[in-house]
Formats: sequence, structure tokens, C-alpha cells
Amino acid sequence: MSLITPVILVGGSGKRLWPLSRESMPKQFVPLLGKQSTFQQTLARVADRSLFGKPVIATNDAYRFMCESQARDIGVEIDILVEPSRRDSGPAMAAAAAYTRGLGAKAVLALASDHLVIGSEEFLAGCREGLAAVEKGGIVTFGIPPTEPKTDYGYIRPGSERIGPVMKVAAFVEKPNAQTAMQYIAEGLLWNSGNFLFPPELLLSEMKRFEPAMAAAAEEAVAKAKKTGSTVFLDADAFGKAPAKSIDYAVMERTDKCWVVPARFRWSDLGTWDALLDVGQADSAGNVTEGPVEIDHVRNSYIRSDGPLTAVIGVEDVVVVSMNDAVLVGHRDNLPRLKDVVQRMSDGKHRAATEHAVMHRPWGSYQDIDRGERFRAKRLTVKPGAKLSLQSHNRRAEHWVVVKGVAEVTLDGKVMTLRENESTYIPIGGVHRLANPGSELL
Repeated sequence: MSLITPVILVGGSGKRLWPLSRESMPKQFVPLLGKQSTFQQTLARVADRSLFGKPVIATNDAYRFMCESQARDIGVEIDILVEPSRRDSGPAMAAAAAYTRGLGAKAVLALASDHLVIGSEEFLAGCREGLAAVEKGGIVTFGIPPTEPKTDYGYIRPGSERIGPVMKVAAFVEKPNAQTAMQYIAEGLLWNSGNFLFPPELLLSEMKRFEPAMAAAAEEAVAKAKKTGSTVFLDADAFGKAPAKSIDYAVMERTDKCWVVPARFRWSDLGTWDALLDVGQADSAGNVTEGPVEIDHVRNSYIRSDGPLTAVIGVEDVVVVSMNDAVLVGHRDNLPRLKDVVQRMSDGKHRAATEHAVMHRPWGSYQDIDRGERFRAKRLTVKPGAKLSLQSHNRRAEHWVVVKGVAEVTLDGKVMTLRENESTYIPIGGVHRLANPGSELL
């Protein structure tokens, strides 16, 4: 049996789980359930080297360093395929297929980085079952047996032809209304998880049938790509020629070579706050709480604080998410409107609509503590061995105070070491750099 090459798709704008998820730090990098992010959980899911090869991460340049950092934190080696522009999942998967084909991959598993899967052994079993259809020239998706009539998922209608437990797909069906969803469940349709297992050559050949411009753009982008270490940068001009279209519309809903594995694991795309209420550990009143919260006479609600102590009294069917710089309060029935609300806040230039209070960088992170007309106070955290770029400022001076760790400061060619409770002054125009030479956080 050939090893499966995992391709993990890392994108998204982070609007549907605002304020915890934002464009600067979307949900796949945030610990939604447990201590690991869903990106790290996805990496762990394909860690069995008897079945999976080295993961390839398809992402953009803005998220590249976060992928590297979070993979390093859990000891997983990755390759990164950098998309120069957002063109939806069709071009992303086409480029991944062309790249992995060049690596000699015979089977590719394309996974979303922001989904929840409960049941690792069942997941591995589904991958092994799907390989039987892949080896016979099929593209395999994972269908989820519905637990309720969801209207925000697409559905899959299985056919009668089988390879063991794997069934030929008769049709992909668009998101239904509530009544139609109940009918789909009665008819044995499955939720479409949007995760696929396929031979890369087959996916590209099907794309050449249905979307020749997309296939040609992806192959050209890979052929002209530049590689630095384990990171591959797709050619921007070539990739930009690809039509922006999802893989479902581009290939899956049009091919006659698609099969479905009925999954035996629990799954959620964690697309709304309501989903976390579905998969979280609820109390006797149906509430899921996270962080420093206190509730009284609350029912069927999701209450979370990642900062201030939050009290909620006398409500039901609500979502309350409290952070240091933003708060969400909404009725569960209206959660689909959150994306539009975040867009309006973004259009209104509210920084918290897209940026976290803590902004992550390759060297660490920074957080605004206070800012006013002629000042700004920030807390910088620098990783062990990391350093900021050498720079200078023409309009501001800076004061640096070490509150923890050891700092190596370069100023106009001179290097000094600062320890806890020591400080220095960076004048306007001074060429400076901050580095952490120690083994602990600075």
C-alpha cells in the first residue's frame, strides 16, 4: 500500500468565529477545544508514518510563519506550498496535486485545517478504506452520517455501486432548507465534509476536462515555483491566471469518478459558535462555558471569556464571547449574520474587526497595552534565539524595559545586554535591533 501524502489547506478570513478568530489569527491557529489548535490537531491526525508521508501545507505568505511555528511546537516536520493570492480551493488543490505528483505521490489526502475530528482510529480506518477506491482510479470524499437536519452543510447522495464499504457518489447536493434536510436524512444522504483522497494525476486530468485554464495555471505555477529550504513559493503571475472557484464546483460535482467513505468518526467544520456548543461538554442546562465566567439562570448557551471575568444572567440560546479588546453577544438563531457584521466593522476601519490584540510574528508577538495621540505602549514577547529586523524610525523614539528574560540590543553598531528591570533608550534615527539570546522567552 502506498503512503498517503497529506495536504493541509490553511486559509480563511476568520469572520465566523469572531472575536476569537480574526483575519490576523484565524480559527485554525486558535485553541478552540483543548490546548492545541485545530491545525495542530490535523497534523497529529496524520502523524502515523506507516500510513502517511510528510505533510504539505498549502497556505498564503501571511500564515506561513504561524504554520511553521505551530508545527515546530508539536515536533512535526512539514513542507509549505505558498499561494501568492487567494483563488479559492480549486486552484489550491490543483497546485497541491501538481506539486505532490512531482514528489512521486500516488495518493493525496486533502484536509481542511480548521475541522474537528473525534475518533482518530476511525479516521485512520476511513483513510485505509478509501485507498481501495483510489487504487482503482477514484476520487474519494468522506461523508458524515447526519445527526440532525443541518442547513449549512452540503449533502452527498450515495449510489449503489460499492468497493467494500466505499460507495459511488450519485450526486452532490447543495445546502438545503430545513424541510429538505430532513428528507435527505430519511433518504440516507451524508454530509459533505469537504475532505478528499485522490491520485494527484487523476485530479489534474479531471480538472483539465472541466477547468483547463485552472489546471494549466496550477501546473505552470508549480513549474516556475521558487524553493527556499522546505518552502515552495508558487509563481504569482501563473497562479493569478487560475479562475477563483471551489474544488466542489470545479471538479467534484462534475466528475463521474467520485466515491464516498461513510465516516465512523465525529466531525464538525466548526463554522459557527453554535458548533462549539454542539461538540463541547455541556452542563445539565445545556450550557458550554470556557474561561473565567459565572452564569446564573442560563440555558442552552455558549459563554466564553479569554480575558475579563464575565457574568451572564437570565438568558437562553445566546452566545457570549468576551476578550480584552472585543465582545460578542448574539442569539444563536442569528449567528449566520456575524460574517456580515464583521465585514461592516472592517469597512468602518475598526482594527479589532481583523486584528487581534496580540499580533503574532515570526520572532514572537506584540500586544498593545495603551495608545494615545502621541504615544503607544506595547508588550513584546521574543522567542528564544529569535531576533527582530535591523531598523530605524524617523518619527519616533522608543524606550525598552526588560520585564522578563535577557535582551540583546544593537544600537548604531554597538551591542549591549539588558536583564530584568534594566532599560535603554532608542533615539529617533537610531539603527537598532532587539534579540533574545537566551533559552527562555524575552
